[in-house]
Amino acid sequence: MTDTPTESAARWLAQLNEWRKAHISERMFVLLLAFLVGLFAAVAAFILHGIINLIGRLLTSQFDAGSSNWLYLVYPVVGIFLTMLFVRYVVKDNISHGITRILYAISSNHSRLKSHNMWSSVIASAVTIGFGGSVGAEAPIVLTGSAIGSNLGKVFKLDARTMMLLVGCGASGAIAGIFKAPIAGLVFTIEVLMIDMTMTSLLSILVSCVTATCFTYLFSGDAALFSFHLDDSWTLQRAPACVLLGVFCGLVSLYFVRTMSFCEGIFARFSAHSYAKLTIGALLLSSLIYLFPALYGEGYNSINLLLHGRSEADWDAILNNSLFAGQSRMLIPYIALVLLTKVFATSATNGAGGVGGTFAPSLFVGCFSGFLFSRLWNIYEVGIHVPEKNFALMGMAGVMSGVMHAPLTGIFLIAELTGGYDLLLPLMIVSVCSYLTIIIFEPHSIYGARLAKEGKLITHHTDHAVLTLMQLDSVIQRDFIAIDPDMELGDIVRKISRSHDSFIPVLDPAGSLLGEIELDNIRHIVFRTELYHHFTARQLMQEPPATLSDRLTMTEVMKTFETTRADWLPVLDADNHLRGYISRQRLFTQYRKMVADMSEE
Repeated sequence: MTDTPTESAARWLAQLNEWRKAHISERMFVLLLAFLVGLFAAVAAFILHGIINLIGRLLTSQFDAGSSNWLYLVYPVVGIFLTMLFVRYVVKDNISHGITRILYAISSNHSRLKSHNMWSSVIASAVTIGFGGSVGAEAPIVLTGSAIGSNLGKVFKLDARTMMLLVGCGASGAIAGIFKAPIAGLVFTIEVLMIDMTMTSLLSILVSCVTATCFTYLFSGDAALFSFHLDDSWTLQRAPACVLLGVFCGLVSLYFVRTMSFCEGIFARFSAHSYAKLTIGALLLSSLIYLFPALYGEGYNSINLLLHGRSEADWDAILNNSLFAGQSRMLIPYIALVLLTKVFATSATNGAGGVGGTFAPSLFVGCFSGFLFSRLWNIYEVGIHVPEKNFALMGMAGVMSGVMHAPLTGIFLIAELTGGYDLLLPLMIVSVCSYLTIIIFEPHSIYGARLAKEGKLITHHTDHAVLTLMQLDSVIQRDFIAIDPDMELGDIVRKISRSHDSFIPVLDPAGSLLGEIELDNIRHIVFRTELYHHFTARQLMQEPPATLSDRLTMTEVMKTFETTRADWLPVLDADNHLRGYISRQRLFTQYRKMVADMSEE
């Protein structure tokens, strides 16, 4: 009988896997996969930005810069509606919050991402952003790159540790490719995805970053994503202004994170594909874009205006297409209002059903924050004059560092993006001050906050990371022998003789745990046959020292064992049905093994 195409592909992959195990070392094979992941991530980023730019040009190239345009009320609604239809009827899965989804896959799903994540986010975010959705393309591309790494690992049946590394390669390659910033890609993986580096993994991620960056240069030329030229070198006299800018960026980051969380909570009250949610979000977004066209799409054109501007006329161009076009006196109010409303536009885009990330919005808000701070500083002559474009650049690093809790990523990304290494020291000052400000109020990044609430966030603390990666199901023993509460002692003894455990659970007919009988507690009557009909399980059973819910985190499970000092504890589901037992010895044995594995070079 002829094999189906699927069976033939599976057989061919199995043969390929056997050949590579025989001829290619594991380390060299991972480096080869890292190269492929970097290449595919660069291709995906190039395709996504190409589609976004194409749609944007087709829709807005004929707009009159000197007046507002009513089509800003239409395009975002159409884009979100098309995206919602695509997600609902084609993808049939939730593809929002790309980076959070990666963090969840690492912590709770053995670094496994679904195969559709390799393409679905690209299409959905291209439509969303191209039609004006006020979000970024970075998170969808990072999810795409990580999904490519994860699925390559699944194809070759690699272990969980290598899968995690390939997910990190995909994420770092995506960042490096999008921004032509290999160092930023590397530190992003360390800071945001919390993947600890050994020399082997470091080399793999560097291969992915360099590969993605080189192919992006090949695809799109050597032009930087943002245009910036340093006209005024930094001096030590501007250090106080940089410190204050960092604090300001930290407070703006706090506003961004808290407002985003608040808006997400409101939209979460609606069902997944609710037309009411679509209507509310799309109308809010289109109204904001009509009033402030700078909110349209990723906003990179507006960032370039602030970074590249040399005169008032250049900066006033940011008012184009709005109700305030040509009114120079409205520049500062306009900048402030755009800064405040960007987070609502981003939340409305994702909340209504669009697909995009907060990476670009944080850069956008940072640029506007830095420009607003420096402009007000100069107007009111708080100190020596500061160059607005330089502070707009530093503001990008500051807000990104605060929102993502990733100061190194903010520093190196902005430095590599713009070639602004001459401002490396002030970038450090602003980023660190911003980070130190926000952690007073928010201990987790915008990506990690959701998982931290569930105890599923990986950190650089090895103990906590291991507990997060451990799965409760993997340590539950289900081969127990149970008895009913009316069983007599004689029958209980016969049951115990077939059990390998020192206890036996007592269950009601529905499977709910009533208690358990410890062998040590009945040893004095086990051999007294004359008592076999005088005692029942109900009389002999005791409550366990504690019970564990199957929804507990492994950290909570460990704490329960430490508190009770029990050797065995039962695991119950939401209906109080017994799922099995966890052995203290087995739990700590697996824990020690995972610590040893994570500590290996």
